[in-house]
Amino acid sequence: MKSLRTIALKEAQNRISPEVKSPSSKISDFFGSNVFDKKKMRDFLSKDVYEKLISSINQGELINSDDANQIANAMKAWAMGAGATHYTHWFQPLTGTTAEKHDSFFEPSGEGAIEKFAGSALVQQEPDASSFPNGGIRNTFEARGYTAWDPSSPAFIMESKAGKTLCIPTVFVSYTGEALDYKAPLLKALSALDKAAVDVCQYFDKSITKVNASLGIEQEYFLVDESLFNARPDLLLTGRALFGHMSAKGQQLEDHYFGSIPERVFTYMVDFENEALKLGIPLKTRHNEVAPSQFECAPIYEEINLAIDHNQLLMDLMEKVARRHHFRVLLHEKPYAGINGSGKHNNWSLITDTGKNLLAPGKTPKNNLMFLAFFVNTIKAVSEHADLLRASIASVSNDHRLGANEAPPAIISIFLGSQLNDVLDEIEHSRISKKIKEDNALWLGIPKIPQILMDNTDRNRTSPFAFTGNKFELRAVGSSANSSAPMTILNAIMAEQLTKFKVEVDKLIKKGDKKDIALLTVIKKYIKESKAIRFEGNGYSQEWEDEAATRGLSNIKTTPKALDAYLTEKSAELFASTGIYSARENHARHEIMLENFYKKLQIEARVMGEVANTSIIPAAIAYQNSLIENVKGLKELGIESKSSLEIVKKLSEHLDIVKTNIDAMLEERKVTNKIEDTREKAIAYDEKVKSYFDTIRYHADKLEQIVDDSVWPLPKFRELLFMK
Repeated sequence: MKSLRTIALKEAQNRISPEVKSPSSKISDFFGSNVFDKKKMRDFLSKDVYEKLISSINQGELINSDDANQIANAMKAWAMGAGATHYTHWFQPLTGTTAEKHDSFFEPSGEGAIEKFAGSALVQQEPDASSFPNGGIRNTFEARGYTAWDPSSPAFIMESKAGKTLCIPTVFVSYTGEALDYKAPLLKALSALDKAAVDVCQYFDKSITKVNASLGIEQEYFLVDESLFNARPDLLLTGRALFGHMSAKGQQLEDHYFGSIPERVFTYMVDFENEALKLGIPLKTRHNEVAPSQFECAPIYEEINLAIDHNQLLMDLMEKVARRHHFRVLLHEKPYAGINGSGKHNNWSLITDTGKNLLAPGKTPKNNLMFLAFFVNTIKAVSEHADLLRASIASVSNDHRLGANEAPPAIISIFLGSQLNDVLDEIEHSRISKKIKEDNALWLGIPKIPQILMDNTDRNRTSPFAFTGNKFELRAVGSSANSSAPMTILNAIMAEQLTKFKVEVDKLIKKGDKKDIALLTVIKKYIKESKAIRFEGNGYSQEWEDEAATRGLSNIKTTPKALDAYLTEKSAELFASTGIYSARENHARHEIMLENFYKKLQIEARVMGEVANTSIIPAAIAYQNSLIENVKGLKELGIESKSSLEIVKKLSEHLDIVKTNIDAMLEERKVTNKIEDTREKAIAYDEKVKSYFDTIRYHADKLEQIVDDSVWPLPKFRELLFMK
């Protein structure tokens, strides 16, 4: 009887890619074709309602019920014209995935049936809130929750072989109004940031009335053949290989990065990119990443709420389209030991409604002062809330990457590049001049700042938060994460910091300082106060860990303890002042994150025990028995085989250690599961149950190197990584 691995290998070797045809050779011909965008809004709405909807999108103004009915009818007409039969509120609960409940446009009537979609159905629906993570906000018998339309993210049509569905992006809240999703807090943070940033912009340019945060998300991922994936219970259930000896060839030759994209992978990329482009996701870049079978795609920058919606939709699309190509997408941050894991770099900036990037310096001292105000306030915000930003990217899967010499460390620091570092040092140590220049403009002695900073220094891949020209790149976000979590925190701390900045500047102005003098005085103060978080060196080095400790920077390496930052008095003040979370919402989310952490480790421990007991140990024993028979046969012939006996002994040693530790881990799980306090349980799973993983894996991987390849049950790393 052939093993599952043998069958999987044969299937993988005989794959033929499906034919993929792009809708047009010009992307502009079909970009956004499945989106109810502004052009379609103009076509299907009256001018008056269109303008009200645009005002709602741009300014957050409310839409009345009559206008909602017209918008709903317009959406229905467009969607049905494109072949849609159902609609759904598309939301992002705290499961980390997206959710949807489909309803038909069809409704029976006295005369037969009609197609109906009311404004009330567009604006609000009631999914079961008790069945989603809620951190104790909802009781099981209190099922009601609401999804509420987010007009700022356009509706879209999702296609499948079975039909088409109109998807309406929404927030998800409890019956009593608490946020149960990622989107609602993000929208609150963006609103707070908009107000605070506009207030500061008014010092420099009175025409600025709105500031949007922009975001570009680089998405890394692995691909594995579907048959090989299905033959690995650990990949299937946890997203990562809990066992597996590293392939003799990994990434050490550095021949995969930016190399020629394998044909089968290229076909898949074209297919999911076509689907993404039809949904208005502006994908621009595709390439091989560092590790074998690792790849990356990246879009053009968008307004942050839309960028995150698009990233969540993209991850769904990648997985759905992968099935057509008999691939599975691995978004786990560390699916394979021994090679690089995957991140999701978040490139963040601030853009005004006049088109100015507030993190790009200008030609004049005045523009450079505006740049410095936002640039230094960003540094100060991260310096004040470094632990909270670290907590926002914490997860059981991201713990494998942070500080692992392949990704930014768990220590939050900021890389600026030598030129800007020198500029800040010069401002810090210089006297604020009040000379009048020839053009009668107040000259403050600001050092010259290069207008184009994109390439003024090498990028620091070891920095978790790096300035890269006209934006900051948060490199520590995990590949499977919803970027709303870290972006909510980043925008909230920036809103708080800009608000404090304005208060301090206004105080100096009230005392009699000229506005520009007051601005630079506070900027200089912030440069001094936040200097400890600036670091230009190798974030992977032990020297940096030692230096960071002397600077007073935290180095929290595991999630349960990192999440404590959400519950500090400083964080509570932040959430209250910006309106992001109530105390109840914050504690609920903290509880949910801890539960998610220990439940994923619980699943990994169970899978590890099951695979070891039902696949690895039986295969090793079967091979050991065959060797024992071989030794007996040789002995009957008068031949003594020391090598065979040595292999039998090694097999026994490794088998004993695997089995002993599996049993001990099971007992430790039983003890840990009785712990009632969620934080204590998460820490116990991390420090006690998880402590068995490496030993079990090490000796199971040793068995893989000894047992006859033809009877080893699990597809090996060389097969998972190099079979294209």
